[in-house]
Amino acid sequence: MDKMNLLSIVTIISLFVSFFLVFFLLTVKTEYKTSNRLFAFFLILTAIDVSEPLLNSVSSGPSNLGMLRNTFAFLQIPVFYLYVLSVCYSDFKLRPKHLIHLLPFLVVNAVLLPHFYTVDTASKVNFLVNHQHMPELQFNHILFHIQVIVYCTAVFLLLRKAKTLYLENNAGTHVNSYNWLFQFTVVLTILYSIALLKNIFKFSDYLYISEWIKIGALVLQLFIVCWYLYKALNNPGLFRNIDSKLKLVSDLISEEKNDTPEAVNENIHNEELLKLKKFMTEEKPFLNPSLTIQDISKELEIPVRELSVLINHQLGQHFYDFVNTYRIEHAMNILKDTTKSKVTILEILYEVGFNSKSSFNTAFKKHTGKTPTEYRNSLQNNTL
Repeated sequence: MDKMNLLSIVTIISLFVSFFLVFFLLTVKTEYKTSNRLFAFFLILTAIDVSEPLLNSVSSGPSNLGMLRNTFAFLQIPVFYLYVLSVCYSDFKLRPKHLIHLLPFLVVNAVLLPHFYTVDTASKVNFLVNHQHMPELQFNHILFHIQVIVYCTAVFLLLRKAKTLYLENNAGTHVNSYNWLFQFTVVLTILYSIALLKNIFKFSDYLYISEWIKIGALVLQLFIVCWYLYKALNNPGLFRNIDSKLKLVSDLISEEKNDTPEAVNENIHNEELLKLKKFMTEEKPFLNPSLTIQDISKELEIPVRELSVLINHQLGQHFYDFVNTYRIEHAMNILKDTTKSKVTILEILYEVGFNSKSSFNTAFKKHTGKTPTEYRNSLQNNTL
């Protein structure tokens, strides 16, 4: 099997899987329609980029449409950035200000206008044959490299802030979604890094290396799409968003220090802390798997920002860990109860407010140093 046949086979499979996932994203019933549409658009842009080997096999020569297809690569990572924004923040909406992300795409096409888009076919052929010496293409490749670095950095910073906000304000087990999205971003960053390496060889004397890297990138891209398809089919409601208007506790503390004397703050916090602990012990709100700091704020009539500072700063715990501590303590009591020895670990985790076995095991081991099963076995051994 020669290189072109291999490229064509991998391309066809990748396109099929990509468009299948696009169909799924656009038709599945979900409240996250904007997120699904943005990711579907990202997949379509990626599919257009991947289709190059097939289009080249049927193309009679360079064309404006073919060059425009190449420049669609400048839309891929901005669309992915908007997708991450949409899954992180529940109040995200596409607005006119987001059109600024079109700027790199418009710039590269404007640069190509005089010496490619507006010239005859012979000039287009000469332009591509001598691509290594064409300043327009060199500029576009440099711009693409800069764009990848800037957007990947922006996505990682966004995910770090969003995860911190989630932990400070929510006690659901959907935090694993942020971990998965982080992993997905890492894999995409690796893929884009490979693309950058391919472009470097494209402008060197080792053009054949660029072609083989292209094949490797296509295969990797196929696996990435299949991985995402697997996750999407198993978890159609993968993410739980947060409000973008929420502030980090570190920012709230800075504001509070400027507004209120420290002694007054201390007295207020002590009173609210007693009230909070009594409420958690007597009312057991942690049994709600979707509990948020807003829910407790409403019940205790304590402003969200004060409650957030109290838990995340005064107690030194994220709200997520604070609530899970009560859940694990409740689970330990159930495990110690000899009359409930027949109750399964799965039944216990749902009863105490978890909805994921992996999250329950992680939290339980963090709190006790043992898994739930190991803890139950140790109790049984001590009674023998």
